[in-house]
Amino acid sequence: MSPTQHDEPSSSQDTAHTAHTANADQPVRTATAAHTARSNRRIGQRSTIHVRPVPTLELERTLAAQGYDVIVGFDEVGRGSLAGPVMVGATAIWARDLPTLTVPEGVADSKMLTEHRREAIFHPLRRWCASSAVGQASNTEIDEWGITYALGVAALRALDELERQLGIGGATQTPQSAIRVGGILDGPNDYITAALGTFDAPDVPVPAHIITKVKGDQHCATVAAAAVIAKVTRDHLMVDIAEGNPAYEPYGWARNKGYGSQVHRDAIAKYGPTPLHRLSWHLV
Repeated sequence: MSPTQHDEPSSSQDTAHTAHTANADQPVRTATAAHTARSNRRIGQRSTIHVRPVPTLELERTLAAQGYDVIVGFDEVGRGSLAGPVMVGATAIWARDLPTLTVPEGVADSKMLTEHRREAIFHPLRRWCASSAVGQASNTEIDEWGITYALGVAALRALDELERQLGIGGATQTPQSAIRVGGILDGPNDYITAALGTFDAPDVPVPAHIITKVKGDQHCATVAAAAVIAKVTRDHLMVDIAEGNPAYEPYGWARNKGYGSQVHRDAIAKYGPTPLHRLSWHLV
């Protein structure tokens, strides 16, 4: 056999070499493909723009078109707290003002705003609406009535105060027969109408016709304003309570506002509940 014949590999050797090379490269190609896929996902995630919903006055205008003179937005705060009251904020606007009324700058669902931002827009929001009020039900009322009825009574307390501010009802005030009030309540359940006329609820001069709106605080300006006003009001109360009594310091209410943080639950386990705790709640 000639030297050239020894130097040339057979076809079977060439096939084996190619297969070996392909097998050796396979882990590299797999790793490269996986890296590319991860990179594409990261790029896709970075390119996704999360747009914060901007509340409008569309639903308020719909109610005005149906003949309501006053439109009230309602939202709650403190439902899941372990201590302190539950509150319902309410903001009212006159239907007659809607043609020139604009959504206040920066208003949004209170849960989407920082504490600093909520504080910054609190007073502008109160000036923006015709009137605002925050009703509350205490922790003992929550224990006695349950959270749903307590929310209804708190909302009616807020509405009663709103109507007093607006001069609705009363012998020397705007005749209540001439006023129609429409309400927008955040969430799926109308606990306000259910509480009307009950023993513990105030006798509101003009009961509001309530419609519910899921995520109303993200879509309706009056509801979003009510949410911020209620949140800031309750936060201030819990801080004042915490700072006004050294016995409450271990519970961390100045930071957790009565919600079930680990610091709060640990303090309950160590020191027991305070007179402001909801004893019907699972506290630890």
